Amino acid sequence: MTESNKIPKHWQVKKLSDIGEIVSGGTPSTKVSGYWDGNISWISPADLSGYSNTTITKGRKSITKEGLKNSSARLIPKGSVLFSSRAPIGYVVIAGNEVCTNQGFKSIVPNKLITTDYLFFYLKASKQKAEKVASGTTFKEISLKAFSILEIPFPPLPEQLTIVSKIEELFSELDNGIAQLKTAQQQLKVYRQSLLKWAFEGKLTNKNIENGELPKGWKWVKIEDIATVGTGATPLKGNKKYYEGGKIPWVTSGALNDEFVREATDMVTENALKETNLSVYPKHTLLLAMYGEGKTRGKCSELLIEATTNQAIAAIHFKNHNDSVKPLLKYFLLKNYNDIRRLSSGGVQPNLNLSIVKKTLLPFPPLKEQQLIVSELESKLTVCDKIEETISQSLQQAETLRQSILKKAFEGKLVKTKP
Repeated sequence: MTESNKIPKHWQVKKLSDIGEIVSGGTPSTKVSGYWDGNISWISPADLSGYSNTTITKGRKSITKEGLKNSSARLIPKGSVLFSSRAPIGYVVIAGNEVCTNQGFKSIVPNKLITTDYLFFYLKASKQKAEKVASGTTFKEISLKAFSILEIPFPPLPEQLTIVSKIEELFSELDNGIAQLKTAQQQLKVYRQSLLKWAFEGKLTNKNIENGELPKGWKWVKIEDIATVGTGATPLKGNKKYYEGGKIPWVTSGALNDEFVREATDMVTENALKETNLSVYPKHTLLLAMYGEGKTRGKCSELLIEATTNQAIAAIHFKNHNDSVKPLLKYFLLKNYNDIRRLSSGGVQPNLNLSIVKKTLLPFPPLKEQQLIVSELESKLTVCDKIEETISQSLQQAETLRQSILKKAFEGKLVKTKP
């Protein structure tokens, strides 16, 4: 179905090449230092990753006049619309001043028949259409020819202005709603942490608690006093007899970013179990990441399968201990994520170790109070989970609504049109 089947009769359908000049970009040689760090803004698709503004004035890099002269890059004027045509396809932004781009863009210098903002919003709505005409194997790219003949619904100029105004009005309302949802999301996160903090200060189950003092009947214990702490190993990757045909689940710290571990990272063999420092840990063992870049170190997860682990994980289980303390300990480890990370030792990449984990102190209430605390936390955090789910769904619906607004706009259904 062509654009003309979907739009008001007095609108036209034009090719992108009809409403402006299509400009590709280029990259000066990186081997010539004199081509870089000049005064000419040079934009690449990487500059638009996570970029939320409508306009852009500069990227991470800039080039010199010599770099421009000795490459296929071209200066394009302020008000041009930049559309990333590869890696990835579909980033759209308006040049806030004179810029040039790398070859990952097909930019349009609009003529007087179309407003920049109308073109911008149309291209924002055209990601899927553009991807369909892309070609390539390693990565998809839209050719200059394919981009030039993409169709655009084309109302008279006054209607373009009215459509843009309505889109901006509706998007502003939508953005306000999204901001409120994200604020609520952040407040919920703070409330969760407050609940966990109050729980281990005794404030969920006691009144008139003095700051810094444990409630009556509580005591400080080490993790090793209430649980058994072990770890695992990484069988030599080059030894086939440790992996081929393996049926024993093996878990690495990367799996601990979820609250529960439901499947193995890999499988190892009986030979690996016999000949290395592996141990099979039971279901409901608590796993604590001792190493890991980024946010992994300090993460706690619960094992829902019998599994072995690598050496980057502390496995906390309750053989020879009362496993009724497990829920309380799990909440403690979740609550103390940042504190546990600060216990790490080492240089460039700090790590935890078994000794640090074993000797970590936690405030420990009597059994009945443990059960009451866990019950209170489960009840309140379940409510938090439901609210979080509602917020997440609303944020997804907001993005769907944004696309619906654009679709209606370019079918002539967003504002009343005059033939």
